Amino acid sequence: MRSTSHLNAPVDVPVIDYENSQYKADFWEGQGRDYEDAAERLALRQLLPGPGGRVAEIGAGFGRLADLYLGYEQIILFDYSRTLLQDAVNRWGHDPRFVFVAGNIYQLPLATGVLDSLVMVRVMHHLADVAQALGQIERVLHKRSVAVLEYANKRHVKAIARWLLRRQAWSPFDAAPLEFVELNFDFHPTWMNQQLGQAALNVQRQFAVSHFRLPLLKQRVNAATLAKVDSWLFQPGGVYPLAPSVFVQATTDSKRTSKSLSADDTIAALFCCPQCRAEAFQLVTEEQLLCRQCNAAFGKKMGIWDFKELLTASA
Repeated sequence: MRSTSHLNAPVDVPVIDYENSQYKADFWEGQGRDYEDAAERLALRQLLPGPGGRVAEIGAGFGRLADLYLGYEQIILFDYSRTLLQDAVNRWGHDPRFVFVAGNIYQLPLATGVLDSLVMVRVMHHLADVAQALGQIERVLHKRSVAVLEYANKRHVKAIARWLLRRQAWSPFDAAPLEFVELNFDFHPTWMNQQLGQAALNVQRQFAVSHFRLPLLKQRVNAATLAKVDSWLFQPGGVYPLAPSVFVQATTDSKRTSKSLSADDTIAALFCCPQCRAEAFQLVTEEQLLCRQCNAAFGKKMGIWDFKELLTASA
């Protein structure tokens, strides 16, 4: 039999946990966010490269955006929540191109240079340590990779109006991140671009997205129409973003080459050990990986490779 033991998280870096939450039903389904979903999809279609080798979505949750990646040969959906990923497994698990991975972004269990494309939407605003997370994102890219990253903009029109009317104390022009609720952050574009630069991530394109995030407007205008109009503002708005959401397309300064995996490579070559950071996994069985450096073992449970817990043998 197998038992599990918890893997230590990075010291002093809290992680928001949607485990056993009703995020899909409470936030998306029937919650009046069809416009936001449509606008984000239009932005991704413009910023994400076309059909390619391997793509990963960090913070993929229940797989809301997974259909956008169907032109790729391999699709990795990564999230901290196993229960959200289980929804994604239920929808996409029949497709052999999909790999489902549970883990901590600060110990991202993906091998160095293994991704051709990376997407991270609606995750940055939960990150207490942006620099460490961006360092992990940059590590899994190679010199021809493209990352599309979204963050919540502190300097948006509604925040500016509230500040000018003295209905909020904080200034949207202050570059420091704003934690308005525990583990919920808004970021100033200047500050975020500095963080990206320090992580050796070069912004190639920047879009301002969701300009029309107003309940009354969303009620009166069809979501697809509103998103289409919004898309006309993506690029000009990105010069000085005033929308609540900013999408950036970034590449890395790194000269590392692509870690292209052939058909003969096993799933083990995709991963990096979150325990010792070695890229030395051995596939022991179809549902168990063993790190040859530190002997840490991780398993596949209900279709998900779980790097949040260590496997230990028991009698």
